[in-house]
Amino acid sequence: MKPFTSKVVEIIKSIPAGYVMTYGQVAELAGSARGARQVVRILHSMSRLYELPWHRIVNAKGEIAIKDDESRFQQMVNLHDEGVITDEKGLIDLEKYRYRPTHESFIMNEE
Repeated sequence: MKPFTSKVVEIIKSIPAGYVMTYGQVAELAGSARGARQVVRILHSMSRLYELPWHRIVNAKGEIAIKDDESRFQQMVNLHDEGVITDEKGLIDLEKYRYRPTHESFIMNEE
């Protein structure tokens, strides 16, 4: 696994229940501020294999970005089960629910 991919997996696994992060936020923390689309691909291809809490990742506006109705609904249900409130359109209050880990917490895990 490439270092960026490994870091993305580690970051996503670290998001506690009841919080979300954005694709861009994960990418930046993993070392590639412009890698949000890579985060999408990693989630798509590795969520099951690594048991990633994929539902805790949203777009920069705090919206559920999945277009497929069934998956979109599942993400909303999973978030609601963890106490994250969305409106009927799938919008989340990032000021309230955004997880903000520090870079240092991931640098220390590398050692």
